[in-house]
Amino acid sequence: MKLTDLFLSELEAEVPATRRVLERVPEGRPDWKPHPKSMPLGYLATLVATLPSWITMTIKQDELDLNPPVRPKPIPPTMATARELVQAFDGAVNGAREALGSTSEEHLLTTWRLLVAGRVVSEQPRYVVIRDAALNHLAHHRGQLTVYLRLNDVPVPSIYGPTADEQQF
Repeated sequence: MKLTDLFLSELEAEVPATRRVLERVPEGRPDWKPHPKSMPLGYLATLVATLPSWITMTIKQDELDLNPPVRPKPIPPTMATARELVQAFDGAVNGAREALGSTSEEHLLTTWRLLVAGRVVSEQPRYVVIRDAALNHLAHHRGQLTVYLRLNDVPVPSIYGPTADEQQF
């Protein structure tokens, strides 16, 4: 199996559950946090919705600077409704599908770099970045988001199996 096919199948496997979680994000609580050290609900939901775009970025760009010294730091878009989150997610997934469909195995073996203020903090093959920084990261933050849902008395959808709120999936 080609890496592109593997990543595409992994992405497709995560899409339905992620969409179900995003559909349940409560409106009007973007600043809510379970703890002062936690990220706000709105920021976390936006992160989950846009994480598939990291696949596209990893394929199409050679690096990302999280705190660029010359230009302003990127500011994530603000999404106020579950509908906006799902639309952003669908767009990010479509972009990732296109990027995976247009790249080669050889390109996925080339190096990609993560920088902070111009300093390299990570340098890995693109396929590792797609696995770790996009797909695994998506599952991690989606899991966090389900905890936020539970703490806001929002029914948690099934992801890899039943939840206390959904016995079937």
